[in-house]
Amino acid sequence: MAGNSFGEVFRITTFGESHGAAIGVVVDGCPAGLPFDLTFIQQQLDRRRPGQSAISTDRKESDVVEVLSGVFEGKTTGTPVAMLLRNTDQRSGDYDALKEVYRPSHADFTYEARYGIRDHRGGGRSSARETAARVAAGALAQLLLRSAGVQVQAYVSAVGPISLEKAYTELDLSLTDQNIVRCPDVATASQMEALITQLKAEGDSVGGVITAVVRALPAGLGDPVFDKLEADLAKAMLSINAVKGFEIGSGFAAAAGRGSAFNDAFELRNGRVRTQSNHSGGIQGGISNGEDVYFHVAFKPVATISKSQQTVNRSGEATELQAKGRHDPCVVPRAVPIVEAMTALVLADHWLRMRMAKL
Repeated sequence: MAGNSFGEVFRITTFGESHGAAIGVVVDGCPAGLPFDLTFIQQQLDRRRPGQSAISTDRKESDVVEVLSGVFEGKTTGTPVAMLLRNTDQRSGDYDALKEVYRPSHADFTYEARYGIRDHRGGGRSSARETAARVAAGALAQLLLRSAGVQVQAYVSAVGPISLEKAYTELDLSLTDQNIVRCPDVATASQMEALITQLKAEGDSVGGVITAVVRALPAGLGDPVFDKLEADLAKAMLSINAVKGFEIGSGFAAAAGRGSAFNDAFELRNGRVRTQSNHSGGIQGGISNGEDVYFHVAFKPVATISKSQQTVNRSGEATELQAKGRHDPCVVPRAVPIVEAMTALVLADHWLRMRMAKL
């Protein structure tokens, strides 16, 4: 099975299944001498872990990270950093009834079509459980970016029809983790939480949008033509479970506009070339221009719901499915650190590429 590695210079490979013994990640290309902040890495994992609130899955995983290699006396050694997360709350029996049935909008049918075999226990490798390994690696990437002064933040900007109308520049993003929805606007967060709670009680689910913001990113990151920075960010986001859309800067709104309104005019400000507006989302020609990078990531409703659904079994016979097991009624609150992690992995990789090109 291909597709388990990501990045070129700062490169990760994840392994493990939802109901296997453990999941983990190997990070190759991390420079030597980087202070290894285990507390920060664990904090990021805690933000993603299941069972953290009344609106998340009931699965209980402590997700305590074990560092197996690549760190000595509190610093990275330049060798591969291996991190392990043991699965301690598997209930594989919950999925016995799904062995012969394809769950609607899941990867059951497509995995079997691709490989001729699938792990029906929570989706195996296709489960969002795998993203915990990415968060561990992404936290390490964030430590590298912090050493360069780069800041990555994400927050929930929409849940179903409830949308935060304020731009990120009008928000205090330090408030993001002050509520279980991870929306930095208290009033909007309250409405979102009420909707998620209602749909959980109804056995249904809802999607949403996460907005990511990158500040203090230097100009010059990105490699056209096929490794444009926004192209790699889009691939990173679309690799996350349940993601169905990516929009950077003014995005689709620009399609209805005019060049005279959309173009970001240049000026010299405080000795630096800057733009007067930022419709481009901090990237032009596939290369960062030194302005804030911001984008939006759309998540579909969680596919596993308690309501009865029509499907077919492996023999092609029509059947009715009422899924059991543990799932989130809305994935976006727990996906915030995943979006941050994948953003950091892309930027760390491109930052190292730029640094190497200038040597």
